[in-house]
Amino acid sequence: MQTAPKKVINAWAMYDWANSTYNLVITTTFFPIYFTTVTKHAFGSENVPLLGRTFINSSLYDYTLAAAYFIIALLYPVLTSIADTRGNKKNFMRFFCYMGAIGCSALYFFHGDNIWVGIIAFMMAAAGYVGSLVFYNAFLPEIALPQDQDRISAKGFSFGYIGSVIMQLIGFVLVLLLADNPDYLGPRITFLLVGIWWAGFAQITFARVPEVKRNNATTGNVFKNGFQAVKKVYAEVKNMPVLKRYLRGFFFYSMGVQTVMLAATIFGSKLLQLKDTKLIITVVIIQLVAIPGAILMSRLSNIFGNLKVLMGVIVFWILICIAAYFTADYKMKGGNPEYFFYGLSVAVGLVMGGIQSLSRSTYSKLMPETKDTASFFSYYDLTEKIAIVIGMLAFGYIEELTGNMQNSVLSLIVFFVIGFIWLFSALKKQQSLTVKA
Repeated sequence: MQTAPKKVINAWAMYDWANSTYNLVITTTFFPIYFTTVTKHAFGSENVPLLGRTFINSSLYDYTLAAAYFIIALLYPVLTSIADTRGNKKNFMRFFCYMGAIGCSALYFFHGDNIWVGIIAFMMAAAGYVGSLVFYNAFLPEIALPQDQDRISAKGFSFGYIGSVIMQLIGFVLVLLLADNPDYLGPRITFLLVGIWWAGFAQITFARVPEVKRNNATTGNVFKNGFQAVKKVYAEVKNMPVLKRYLRGFFFYSMGVQTVMLAATIFGSKLLQLKDTKLIITVVIIQLVAIPGAILMSRLSNIFGNLKVLMGVIVFWILICIAAYFTADYKMKGGNPEYFFYGLSVAVGLVMGGIQSLSRSTYSKLMPETKDTASFFSYYDLTEKIAIVIGMLAFGYIEELTGNMQNSVLSLIVFFVIGFIWLFSALKKQQSLTVKA
């Protein structure tokens, strides 16, 4: 095997360009603000009635996202088993891509009081995004040698940041031009365009990234085969001490990282009460800073090693959470936290892309040589998605329990600390095995 030609690598990275618009425009910027704004306008307060009880609208947003991730996590074993045994990862990637794109565009029809339209469309978009990623990630070890995977993984994230910023700026212009529209037409048209962008640019990936042919196609009960595949991967991971410890660390620090990224806009909008336009500009800055951040993490990993760099980045994330807590405290005491928030945003941008890119390539390096790449990356994504479910549920529940999102932010430090401990354990085990060898 050798690393694929540049044309194939760029085509693979273009899927990041296509689907990252969902991650930035829908979950990070426009939709969190839109959801809390239109539901508050429709119901007259932040309390939203649903399923016989009342939710704080920001907590309902967290729960909806957690539910989407939980559903797709349950489906992962079945889907990736089919993909591995029949060599049709690309078909499943297409399915989830189109489902996510339709969900994004369908948010155009959500205007606050039709809460179920917003919830179902949002869940479709989220499920499509995370569902397609496992197949996208599984192509990485098939198109790149281990020594090239950090660089190529970072390239994918860089493509994603560039593409999503372009779509973000288009949405920002629409919001400004249609600022006086009483039906919030600016963000709604943006949601529609995100779906078109996602499905449209994904065609480059589908056309140019080759599918590995399987000569040992199997049949049988896909549910049984799927969970047997998870059991098989678990059995292999259990006997790989470094990978086992790494995944445990990844599980806990992902709770913190992903929750920060998914809840940051609501934090700035609701708790710090920053204007929408300032939040949108801030998120654009985050994405631009994240590009050199991802490249920097890749280069540092070549010097110090993946695990050491990840541990350093986690310490940085802990400092970000502490700073965010005191920024909110400063706001509650009557101060203007705007510039503190900008500083926090730059800090998040520096490590946001790097930790995701390096986490993916670290796993790719530590996993054994296998043809069942989709099953192994299913296990990786299953770990991450369950972590997101727990992180988002905890974040929303602590806000409802204490009545203050500030406490939710502080609680994330626990996840980062546990993740750091497991990564330290993985590093020590790796070093001891190297000495023995």
